[in-house]
Amino acid sequence: MEELGISELTSEQIEELCSIAEKAAREYVLSKVPQKRIEALNVTVETEGTKPVTLTVEVDVSLSPLMKNFNVQKLVDEAVKEAFASAEKYLKDLRKLVCHSKK
Repeated sequence: MEELGISELTSEQIEELCSIAEKAAREYVLSKVPQKRIEALNVTVETEGTKPVTLTVEVDVSLSPLMKNFNVQKLVDEAVKEAFASAEKYLKDLRKLVCHSKK
């Protein structure tokens, strides 16, 4: 993720960042596969550091045997991309708020 020029994040902001990324990944998977065809869906989002923040997203999906021809790896990769895109949007919005509050 690129440097966005944000000062150190608070623990509440880090928690919100993780929540947003997790929700985006989960919603992406559920938008592509019916919930009844998902046997297990685990999304893990972790951060390291506060400035800069390093974000790690892991998506683990087990689908029903009825979905044997479905490309699970592509689904996982796209869900991770969605998580990072949502996290980046949150950080950019946060930066805008910080910049406006300093004026």
